[in-house]
This record gives sequence, structure tokens and C-alpha cells, in this order.
Amino acid sequence: MRLAPTTLTDAELELQAEVRHYLDERLPPGHYPLGLGMNGARDPEFSRDLGARGWLGMSLPPEYDGGGRTAVERLIVVEELLARGAPIGHHWVADRQSGPNIAANGSELLKKELLPGIVRGELSFAIGMSEPEAGSDLAAVRTRAVRDGDTWRISGRKIWTTGGADATHILTLVRTSDDRHGGLTQFVVDRHSPGLTVTPIPFIDGTRDFCELQFDDVVLGDDRRLGEVGAGWSQNTGELALERGGVDRWMSLMPILVTWARTAGPDCATDLGGITARLWAFRGLSLSIARMVDEGASPSTEAALVKEMATRFEQDCLAVVLRHLGRTPRLDADDPYEALLARAVLTAPSWTIRGGTNEILRTVIMKGLNGR
Repeated sequence: MRLAPTTLTDAELELQAEVRHYLDERLPPGHYPLGLGMNGARDPEFSRDLGARGWLGMSLPPEYDGGGRTAVERLIVVEELLARGAPIGHHWVADRQSGPNIAANGSELLKKELLPGIVRGELSFAIGMSEPEAGSDLAAVRTRAVRDGDTWRISGRKIWTTGGADATHILTLVRTSDDRHGGLTQFVVDRHSPGLTVTPIPFIDGTRDFCELQFDDVVLGDDRRLGEVGAGWSQNTGELALERGGVDRWMSLMPILVTWARTAGPDCATDLGGITARLWAFRGLSLSIARMVDEGASPSTEAALVKEMATRFEQDCLAVVLRHLGRTPRLDADDPYEALLARAVLTAPSWTIRGGTNEILRTVIMKGLNGR
């Protein structure tokens, strides 16, 4: 496995400058709720504003109102948003993975119905994958869809579905036969479908983004199926490649790191230099993966490698900042960055789990390196 080094072109640097200027005006410090990377607050109005500027669905096909732009251009926009802890929660999943999945595998009906709304920042997606007895072992999911003529009946339970209570749609992986990998199929489920109960789960930091989904004989038309019957495993794997190799895997703490770097004294120089060097390395890895996607490759092994290393790096950064702070940060602190740091302390253990545990990722990497 070899990732080719790459840098931004002049045109890409112009886009970066444009995004920075817009965010300077649209999100002045103290005028929006700070977020930890992809766990930014939900702000549908902000999402619609980004959509109006052409910064959502950037790589989606123009015939469905998408930008027809590159994965690298999207990386540039996302990097600037995450650096500021922007309120991206409403559109994040739809823009990062659901939209590209629908564009690649959806019927013409699904593309026309859903992609324009994703591009405009109007639709919000959640991903129904994990189950109580099938977390990292995704092929063990038991929520089942049974065909009934031109419809499907879905029954089962999903858990830890981020944003499930607020999403407009749930992109759900279910079992359509007993074949371990070949028996999985994806469906697009309206959150308000009869028989679907969404229950928020209180998290340790007081948020309720995680949800449990209960499917009780939810009836869907076959036109809600995404891709071929039995193709869910490969489609889901493609989604995870989009999810694992991006800048979001090493930028969760960025607003805190930037603030710390601006005030760090001489005693922080060694740690600050080490963190900066590693950030630059991860940025290069994510940029190379985006270039590979633009060249038509599917860098799932490379993405797994970035995710495994980068989320451990985020834990290291948190430990360094806490050591220099010298005390336990308070959730109720007047300083929004201290309050955000306190949230990070509570939620950071989940960062190495979401998107696949390190143990699962190492297996993916090993198999990829061995050509299996």
C-alpha cells in the first residue's frame, strides 16, 4: 500500500480562501454552539446556507442538482468547517455518505426524490447499522426484511443510531436472507414510517444524539430499496470507506487545539510541535485518499489505516491538553472552549469505536495488505 503525496492546486487554494472568508462572516466566535468535529450542533438554517453556496453534495451529479466537483474540493470545505467546530449536524451524514451511496446505487426514482434535497441541505440522514448483538460484527445484523409482493416488511432493532430522532430518513442495513454477507440489503426509510419507533438514548455528556430504532412490521415499497437485493454488504463497505478516511477522523479537537496553541507557553513547545507534525501527516493522508477517490479508486484499506491511527491520535491530543491545563475542565465553565474540552473528556472514548473499533480496523488493514 502506497499513498502518493499531493498538494492543493491554485484553484483549490482559492476555494479554501473563499470558504474561510465566508465562515469569518457567517460564524464569528461566540455566535454559534461549538462542536467536536462531526458531532457539531444541528442547525438546519446553516445547512441550507451551505447548500445555497454549492458546498453540500459537491461531488453529486449535476443532473440531480449536485456540484459535480471533486472529493478534494469537498475535503477543503469540510476541513474549514471542522476547524471551527461548525454546526454541521443536520447535513453531515447525508452529505458525507448517504448522498454518494444513493447516487451510486439508487434507482432513478430515489435519486430524483432525495439527492436535490440533500444538496439543498433540507434532508437529514441517519445510518441504521449497529444492533444490540451486532456492533462491530456488522455481518451479524438480525433486523430482517421479508418480501411481500411489491413490498417489504421490516422488523428488528437498531441501536446507537446517531441523529435518528431528528433525521428525515434512515438508511438502514437489514437481512433479506440467511447468507452472512450476501443476505444483506439497504433500504431508505422515512423516519415517520408507521411501525418505526425512535427513542433517544441519554449520553454521558447530557446529549441525546444516539438513538434506538425499533422496527415493528414497517412496510416499505420495493422502490425504497437501495441497490440490488443482497448487495448491502458491499455498498455498506463503500460507505465506510467514505466515512473512515476523511479529515473528520483527526479534527474532533481542532477548535480546542487552535485555542490552546494560541495561548501555549514555552513549556508547551515540544508537545505543540509533535501535535502539529502529526496533524500535517494526517492531513496529507486524507488528501491522498481523496485524490484516489477522484481517480476512481476505492481506498477502503487506506481509509481504515487513517481511521485507526487518527482516532488514537485524537486521544493523545486530549491527554496533552489536559496535562497542560492541570485540572479537570468544567462542563458549566463560562469559557466555551473549557466547556467543550470537558465534553471531549466525556465523549472521547467513543471516538475510537464509531466507524469501527480499532480491532476490526486492524483486521481490515491486514486483509487489505495481504490482498484478501
